[in-house]
Amino acid sequence: MADAPSTDSASPWGAPAGLRAAPGAGRSEQIIDRLHALHPKLIDLSLDRLQRCLDALGNPERSLPPVIHVAGTNGKGSTCAFLRAIAEAAGQRVHAYTSPHLVRFHERIRLAGKLVEEEVLAATLEEVEARNGGEPITVFEVTTAAALLLFSRVPADVLILEVGLGGRFDATNVVDRPAACAIASISMDHVDFLGDTIAAIAREKAGIIKPGIPVATGTQPPAALAVLQAEASAKGAPLLVRDQDWWAEWEGDGLLYRDAGGMLRLPRPALPGPHQADNAGIAIAALRAWDPSWLTDDAIAGGLASATWPARLQRLHGALAAGLPAGWELWLDGGHNAGAGLALAGQLRGWSDRPLHLIVGMKKSKAIGDFLAPLLPHATTIWAVAEPGQHLAVPPEDIVAASNGLARPGPRVADALAAMDGPPGRVLICGSLYLAGEVLKADGSWPD
Repeated sequence: MADAPSTDSASPWGAPAGLRAAPGAGRSEQIIDRLHALHPKLIDLSLDRLQRCLDALGNPERSLPPVIHVAGTNGKGSTCAFLRAIAEAAGQRVHAYTSPHLVRFHERIRLAGKLVEEEVLAATLEEVEARNGGEPITVFEVTTAAALLLFSRVPADVLILEVGLGGRFDATNVVDRPAACAIASISMDHVDFLGDTIAAIAREKAGIIKPGIPVATGTQPPAALAVLQAEASAKGAPLLVRDQDWWAEWEGDGLLYRDAGGMLRLPRPALPGPHQADNAGIAIAALRAWDPSWLTDDAIAGGLASATWPARLQRLHGALAAGLPAGWELWLDGGHNAGAGLALAGQLRGWSDRPLHLIVGMKKSKAIGDFLAPLLPHATTIWAVAEPGQHLAVPPEDIVAASNGLARPGPRVADALAAMDGPPGRVLICGSLYLAGEVLKADGSWPD
């Protein structure tokens, strides 16, 4: 449910510090830390530095398997998860580049279905560093170059490429001829980089649209949709819009999807939440617009039923969950902006069968009140937290103030969980991907 720039970790690019050490951290993390010195800004949206580096590497971005390029504010990660699961259900070898990571950097790069191995990642980062020759470049640009180099060398059938931040000047936008594009829900976020209106943010997201390449999008605010339509028209790119070109509706225990290619009766997506009809539909629409020979109805059904994506309404069953009273449930979501709050509220409306306890920790610069407002009516109790390893964490008292005094300070996740009592309830930890990484480590639920 979250879309964030590729900076979520305690040292924004190294392995997050926190309650438990991340597994597998090694030489690659040291290289990434060293690369910070090459450019003073963590985020500096531009393509020039990366293109120069890729030229020195022999332009691996021109030797990739078919690419599906995915942008958006909320839901782009889930859309990527559905795309990958559908392709893998069809027996395809799938590369994937996603961000941010939750526990360790390796989560960002999948080579033919498997997380990149430490030695391979470290050697590739060193190769990129050497070819860059000490020229200014951001860490995300270096890691994107390394990912593209690996994707060009390891055989695969499709590459799922997620935008880090925005789209127009995001490092992933060096790919100029994707097979298809997808733009998930657009809402207010990262206004310092993308603009302070929905239309301005949509213009940045629309920057991934390429001449003649189909692009699928879901439910959008009118101002955002108008921008996407104008950009697609200017580029001669077919724009596939929900409720105009494709439809997705809940039907009993399944999902009914239809477009110009016909109707599909599908199982309920494995990723929970009513908003996942939108993300699943975007993935299906993008694939059917591309129309690869391997895409079958069975693959679509199998992918929807098997998709996974950590910290997006994820049920936890590890150490933290075990500490709750018998019969309680523990859930985790990394959503952190106004759009994510609205999407989460849609799920909470269906959780009225038992008391709901919210544990909220957020990042500085986020609009805390906008995120909390749709959630507060559904909560029995609200707890404000900040973990020791949670990068740029908002102090709990700021969350209490934004909740109009309804929240109480944890002040840590463990404290809030220890205070749970009463009839069997449901606990949702939410508000930040930084917090989600700390919680996954504490629970022992490593992403793989």
